[in-house]
Amino acid sequence: MMIVAENLEQTYLSGGRPLVVLRDINLAINAQEFVAITGPSGSGKTTLLGLLAGLDRPTRGVVRLDGQDLGPLSEDARARLRAEKVGFVFQTFQLLPTLTAIENVLVPIELHGDGVGKLERAKDLLAGVGLADRTHHYPAQLSGGEQQRVAIARAFANGPKILFADEPTGSLDAETGHTVIDLLVALNRGAGTTLVLVTHDPALANLANRTIRLAGGAII
Repeated sequence: MMIVAENLEQTYLSGGRPLVVLRDINLAINAQEFVAITGPSGSGKTTLLGLLAGLDRPTRGVVRLDGQDLGPLSEDARARLRAEKVGFVFQTFQLLPTLTAIENVLVPIELHGDGVGKLERAKDLLAGVGLADRTHHYPAQLSGGEQQRVAIARAFANGPKILFADEPTGSLDAETGHTVIDLLVALNRGAGTTLVLVTHDPALANLANRTIRLAGGAII
């Protein structure tokens, strides 16, 4: 099992009163599995993704990534674990506007400390997403679809075991979104990565090996 959640709950204070966002979440995701998380707005999809990725701590329960219990880990230790094993693709791309496409892809490689052949790796990743001729363009010079392709290349930069994608086509038109998701799925399959995709789009969810549906903060 690459990802395991047991008795997961997330509660926030809202107006001085507890607001339960997730309740009694139990799931297991196999290595190299493609799982879609779906549900209506406010059902807890993004909150669950953040907990599974170790970006936030649950109010109750356990999350294990590749056998590692995230609970006892410090913030720094969880950040190191993510740098080593996790890639992210977000709806809003999250590219650094002052860096070129290739510089954005280089960021996680340099942070990880793997300097051997890093420039060639970044070039290969951008070529793999069809942007060999856009390496020195800044995000503002790229279309939305091109920016998301840079984000996908960056997500694969460190050869992650797990890829989390939060509404990766939500900011794109339908045609561009289909192109981007086909690319993401193909790259993921080729890399043998575990892919967890949050989406409200049934067509995207149908591409997954399995769908986990949320409603009211619980798996239905």
